Amino acid sequence: MNFSLTSQYEPTGDQPKAIKQLISGLESGEPHQTLLGVTGSGKTFTMANVIAHVNRPTLVLSHNKTLAAQLYGEFKQFFPENAVEYFVSYYDYYQPEAYMPVSDVYIEKDLSINDELDKLRLRATSSLLSGRRDIIVVASVSCIYGMGNPTDYENGIIRINKGQTISRQGFLHALVNSFYNRTTIDFNRATFRVKGDTVDINLPYVDYGYRVTFFGDEIEEIESIDVVTGKRIAKMENAAIFPANLYVAPKDILQQVIYEIMKLARALLEFHQ
Repeated sequence: MNFSLTSQYEPTGDQPKAIKQLISGLESGEPHQTLLGVTGSGKTFTMANVIAHVNRPTLVLSHNKTLAAQLYGEFKQFFPENAVEYFVSYYDYYQPEAYMPVSDVYIEKDLSINDELDKLRLRATSSLLSGRRDIIVVASVSCIYGMGNPTDYENGIIRINKGQTISRQGFLHALVNSFYNRTTIDFNRATFRVKGDTVDINLPYVDYGYRVTFFGDEIEEIESIDVVTGKRIAKMENAAIFPANLYVAPKDILQQVIYEIMKLARALLEFHQ
């Protein structure tokens, strides 16, 4: 799908010239370009026109969350039919652990995670791995920090099709391995519940869920559902369920890490004895 710019305005003043020069620079492979302009001169609109013309996936980096949120809102208005995503740090508050030797005081790590920002980060990642190209990711500089191995995350995607042969138990194990938690009470984000041959999944990156119905070892039906009411939104022929956490680790690597930790613990114990 191509980018579709929606605006009641047309480029005016110096904007057409700037758009033409930026497009020319991108097409000729210029590594760096700078768009000059005072506040309110329409730089975001100018860049929206450039994005729509070159039709490439775009990363917009901002130096803080406030400006990133503003740009996210503006680009969503310009491209309502395309995937405009938001990827910033999900911490509302973060206090790293510290030790003050003068007063012999240890300060524990303390943090508060914003669930909405976590959802938007997961949605940005799922959009990037969905195969579509009409994507704009607006991010703060915190996006340069590690988010796990993208290959491991992609390998954790559960792809299902109507009529597919898979045991219900195997499907549940796959959900657990992708960091979904089974529940019988609160149907929160990143949880699933089982009622007979039906499995409801509350996706952590969108505002709806999936209902997968089994007939023996065959997927009989796939539906998108309202996670609050449980009502069906639409029937589906296939679906992709993305991991509920960006930090996916394969079992073999996890086992190796556990082994190394245990080995180190034994060595420390022997040393102190």
